[in-house]
Amino acid sequence: MATLKELRDERLRKLSELKAKGINPYPAHVDRTHSLEQIVSDFSQLENQPAIVVGRVIGIRKLGKIAFIVIKENSHKLQLFLNAASPASADHADSEIDFQEINLLDSGDFIQAAGKVIKTQTGEISIAVEKLRLISKSLRPLPTEHEGFSNKEERFRRRYIDFNINEDVYNRFIRRSAFWQATRGFLIDKGFIEINIPVLENIPGGADAKPFVTHMDALDQDFYLRISHELPLKRLLGGGYEKVFDIGPRFRNENYSDEHLPEHVAMEWYWAYADWEAGMEFTQQLIYAVVDKTWGKRQFKLKDGMTVDLGNGDSPWPRISFVTTIQEKYGLNVFDDSLDKFKAKLVEEGLEVAKEDNRARVIDKLWKKIRTEIAGPVYLVDIPVFMQPLAKLQPRDDRLTEQFNLVLGGSEVCKAYSELNDPIDQLNRFLEQQLLRESGDEEAQMLDIDFVEMLEYGMPPACGFGYSERLFWMLEGVTAREGVPFPQLRREIDEVTKSTYPQVFKTNPKD
Repeated sequence: MATLKELRDERLRKLSELKAKGINPYPAHVDRTHSLEQIVSDFSQLENQPAIVVGRVIGIRKLGKIAFIVIKENSHKLQLFLNAASPASADHADSEIDFQEINLLDSGDFIQAAGKVIKTQTGEISIAVEKLRLISKSLRPLPTEHEGFSNKEERFRRRYIDFNINEDVYNRFIRRSAFWQATRGFLIDKGFIEINIPVLENIPGGADAKPFVTHMDALDQDFYLRISHELPLKRLLGGGYEKVFDIGPRFRNENYSDEHLPEHVAMEWYWAYADWEAGMEFTQQLIYAVVDKTWGKRQFKLKDGMTVDLGNGDSPWPRISFVTTIQEKYGLNVFDDSLDKFKAKLVEEGLEVAKEDNRARVIDKLWKKIRTEIAGPVYLVDIPVFMQPLAKLQPRDDRLTEQFNLVLGGSEVCKAYSELNDPIDQLNRFLEQQLLRESGDEEAQMLDIDFVEMLEYGMPPACGFGYSERLFWMLEGVTAREGVPFPQLRREIDEVTKSTYPQVFKTNPKD
């Protein structure tokens, strides 16, 4: 079997021959009258009609005076039929090639074909080619569909190959786009305004996470990549906007897992004059709208085998109490039992105990073990105030917040609450978080005094909500890295690449 270098050298030879003939292998202008999908789906109307199509070559068969080329466009394929008489001549100045020059084509090349729509003697819908143009010459062969492309590391590093070879991966990111389009469309239909907010912040807030830090030379000051959209969007409420949202990346300097990536896309909305009860009803409507338009179904089998049924909307999703659940599962009272007692339970359950763990972190670890067995959908409510510094208190019990988390497939995929708009209460909670940071909790929230000042000018009662693309990954049934087109990887340059480009890597490739 030929090596990659040998295959590439042969394609470079063909490239030189094409150029010697006066053929530009990379022209800018391309014509197209029909997609491959249209040719097939509308064949009865298009038969014997002229058409111009484009696509990537995935197969070439030359049999004496006839040839067949199969091209692919998106996830659709079409056969091109050629004979020695057509194309008999070619305008090389326009990147055209004739029948004899088909040997200069390779799988992976992009071509443009003009001719009539026909059906061959074997019943294959085809284009009887009259003019053939090379519009992009490839220098490396793609793996064939038969060979596959299954090595996970290689697939992530060269995802553009993955898209070409694995049709489900290609279609996954069409669904991912539909997921965010449906999210945006639903919110806009409900009167929300999309306002993009900064990615670089003086103080990151709105979530418990360790931020990335960067430096802005223009101001000679460190900035943080946002960990949440929350505080800037709530500033918009303070500025008079009633319904706002933003969709975009956020960054959390944490480890990779099947459910988390340091960089991911998320959406948050904030709704003035609404509370958490309105938010729960609205969330169910939003999820239904998004899954209906993205997948066209409401029942999902997840990657771990768990089944999720979102229901038909006849009734609200049920609720479970955080406090009661911890009590029933572990026999512990989240308010009265000591931190040592909770840590002992962590050990008993085989969970990690970190030196800097505080009450909130320890209890959260215990809860996360419980939630792995909950298929949902259910709303988790009765979350203690010491675990949520940005939510209003429940009137019936000021130890609890008006927060709900949507639990689905053993995970919390959405979080929302009645937003705290009492500036004095907010300042005190920030000060409590600051003490946690000083004691070693890098994920505790930073004190944002500018946000407190905004609250002093006045922010209306509101509900806020957010979910990330983790919801998409879950319902798609894939891991986090499978669910994004280009996951971050440790930078590596293999020996083949080093030897292929000696003008770039001038040292010994093995160094």
